[in-house]
Amino acid sequence: MGQDTPVSQDTPVSQDTPVKRETPAARVTPDDFFRTEIRVGRVLSAEPFPEARKPAYKLRIDFGPLGEKRSSAQITARYTPEQLAGRLVIAVTNFPPRQIATFMSEVLVLGVPEAGSGDVILLAPDAEVPPGTRVF
Repeated sequence: MGQDTPVSQDTPVSQDTPVKRETPAARVTPDDFFRTEIRVGRVLSAEPFPEARKPAYKLRIDFGPLGEKRSSAQITARYTPEQLAGRLVIAVTNFPPRQIATFMSEVLVLGVPEAGSGDVILLAPDAEVPPGTRVF
């Protein structure tokens, strides 16, 4: 683990490893959590987004009964457009749309930072599920 690697209090750490501890987020109730709609989608296409400030792709994602949604995702360091097409992803689907340069992003695709590089690793189910399936 690097110096900036966040860990929980129960994460095993060697005595030689300096650890940056994160301040826990404010507590929320289950009702608060379930107001956030998180669903599985299938990437239909990914294309470079040169107008974005940081390297990104424009994604078209199928969410089954919710239809097709668009997202801008800063995932170019780890994925090619060809690797993304057909892939299942997890996204927040009920945030308001957000203008990013010339593109309207409708959903927030979720990922975690890779230790060391900070490159985004996409979250995905570990088995095939239909697009639009709600995460809980």
